[in-house]
Amino acid sequence: MPEPAYNIRHYAAFAATVRHGSVTRAARSVNLTQPALTQAIARLEAELGCALFERGASGMTPTEPARLLAPRAEAAIAHVGSPRVTGTQVRAFLALARSGSYAGAAEATGLSAASLHRAVADLAVALGTRLVDKRGRSILLTPQGERRARGFGLAMAELRSGLAEVAAWQGKAAGRIVVGAMPLSRARWLPETILRFHGLHPGVGIAVVEGSHAELAGPLRDGEIDLMLGALREAALLDDLAQEPVFEDRPQLVMRSGHPLLQALLLAERPMGPQLAAFPWVLPARDTPLRQYWEAMMRSAGAEPPEVGIECGSVLTVRQLLLGSDALTLLSPAQLAVELQAGVLAAMPTPAPVLRRIGITTRAGWRPTAPQAAFIALLRDVAHAGFA
Repeated sequence: MPEPAYNIRHYAAFAATVRHGSVTRAARSVNLTQPALTQAIARLEAELGCALFERGASGMTPTEPARLLAPRAEAAIAHVGSPRVTGTQVRAFLALARSGSYAGAAEATGLSAASLHRAVADLAVALGTRLVDKRGRSILLTPQGERRARGFGLAMAELRSGLAEVAAWQGKAAGRIVVGAMPLSRARWLPETILRFHGLHPGVGIAVVEGSHAELAGPLRDGEIDLMLGALREAALLDDLAQEPVFEDRPQLVMRSGHPLLQALLLAERPMGPQLAAFPWVLPARDTPLRQYWEAMMRSAGAEPPEVGIECGSVLTVRQLLLGSDALTLLSPAQLAVELQAGVLAAMPTPAPVLRRIGITTRAGWRPTAPQAAFIALLRDVAHAGFA
């Protein structure tokens, strides 16, 4: 979804007026004439459909929607980092950064490639730095470009949240929540939460972006998604993200019905490491918590982890691989509940306990809107009710 071209200067004028309480002082602080600043506020009020100030002899007194919007506008301006940047330039550069080419950005925004080239070039001049390097038909962001893209993305996230809060105050549909969902969260926890939340807040849109931690962490940091659900990582590696454990998951060994290992259960309570090492394994990549838990489990059970011939994080693909072979995997039973209930797959406890923390990851210092906070509270309630 392309970013709208927010008028950054209008928001800067508005935030300065809230901060100073005077058109004269605000205009001086943002290098505008008083008529230009007054006009900027009037246009913003027209766009929002509400008054942002009460005008009086004592100055400009912010209204309730202004008090809701002002902290978001201040944060957005700080993330943009320059008074010379325009909304059109931000929109063009974000589209280019996310698509990786002018052609892709043009398709995403509906703007011409020439307009995008011009906007990005003007932005580079305004900031006094090179933002992109061309590589054939694609572009790469420079280090300065990457920092600017992240700042612009966070600025847009703040403005979206501020406008949603004003809309909620007006009694209108209150924005949209974008959830990054890792595999385990998609089995029961997130769907049940969405169903309950939609019943309570039908006017709030919800978008689910599926992916691995590696695929979702970047968009979360950039402000493209609001929160991420799934297995938590080592906190020391995520100093810019905040993690909240919500429940614990106990993965089990999963295999096809009729697997030779199931017959071994007739003679022993549970298989040990050497037996498990004799079969092929289908597991996610090395840097995932589940893979690391599997390696620790194998060693605790008395065997070195064997070579993993097939690395895969897609539950649908893993299911088909298990059904057609003697391969084993380590998964939460909730992720394959239908197949286990139908008897086409079977699960058994691991020889050594495997426990992973599942929870909510957000940006450090993130301030959720009221609907976002309600969604997070409902995530906790649903998990504690046993739907995880």
